[in-house]
Amino acid sequence: MQQQATLQIARPKSALLAIAMPVLTAVLLGAVIVYGVGFSHIAAAHNAAHDTRHSNVFPCH
Repeated sequence: MQQQATLQIARPKSALLAIAMPVLTAVLLGAVIVYGVGFSHIAAAHNAAHDTRHSNVFPCH
């Protein structure tokens, strides 16, 4: 009977965190910028993401 050798590359947890943390941070920051300022009463903050919110069908008025 033949046995097949399986090569598994183990990544340390720190390597996975090095990839996951910037992605998660970017997603959360983007969500705050686009959707969080939808409830802002500051005109400059409201207008900064106005077109993006409307293109995502987010009511802001």
